[in-house]
Amino acid sequence: MSPVSAFLPPEFDSRRPVALIAGQGDYPRLTSAAIRTAGVPLRLIAFEGETPADLVASFPEPERRILRVGQLGKMLRALADFGAGSALMAGQITPRRLFHGLHPDLMAAKILLSLKRRNAETIFGAIATEIEKIGVTLLDARAFLDAHLVTPGSLTGNKFPIAPEHLAHGITIARECARLDIGQGCVVRQGTVLAVEAFEGTDEMLRRAGTFKTDAALFVKTVKARQDFRFDVPCLGARTLDVMREAGLAAAALAAGQVLLLDRPAVLAQAKRDGIHLLGFE
Repeated sequence: MSPVSAFLPPEFDSRRPVALIAGQGDYPRLTSAAIRTAGVPLRLIAFEGETPADLVASFPEPERRILRVGQLGKMLRALADFGAGSALMAGQITPRRLFHGLHPDLMAAKILLSLKRRNAETIFGAIATEIEKIGVTLLDARAFLDAHLVTPGSLTGNKFPIAPEHLAHGITIARECARLDIGQGCVVRQGTVLAVEAFEGTDEMLRRAGTFKTDAALFVKTVKARQDFRFDVPCLGARTLDVMREAGLAAAALAAGQVLLLDRPAVLAQAKRDGIHLLGFE
């Protein structure tokens, strides 16, 4: 196990650059800061209209490349130019752009045509294969962020308000939805399913659940049995807490070691302020 992170492979070479393939939001910011703190050389692959501008600006021009979504050949050339030993994907790409706003180059178009099923998992899985073909290891996207993962038990230091049988029901529903590849989250209330997460994403699911009676409601977030953490790490951050508060949801159960809190100290402080109870389950 690497002293830097439990999610790095044994052969990880901290002398060679890690290329951060950065999408939206706080996730790539948090990852960038953690890699720099670890003293590992860092380079950036950013996407027009997706990667935060402040993150892009924090890299000198020789240490960054800015691409359009779908320019896979250009991405692979950038990885080679950087001399990257590994790459790490962090941050979402707008889902609709993977299907309707994509500008594939010849390499990406060839891969897309070869896919029997075209969804985020198959697209990113195919990209991961091409990255590793050029000798670059695509890292588990939890790497360097061990301290921000959900841990077992109460995270907010208070008694969890959901009865054990209703908690167990919510976990069962979330795991079954994940097994069927519907989504990774659900909202339940005292044995009734209010909403399940699908293509619309977590926040829209929570808003939909908020249109029902939400006292004693529970939001559950889990992962698939064979989750590919190289490009799919479920997260909870400030924005999701804001949506929970607006929707009237005051309890969430999150898979320990698998769900990432986007800046754990800040998330837990906000949850306590908002009266939202957070629990890690195994």
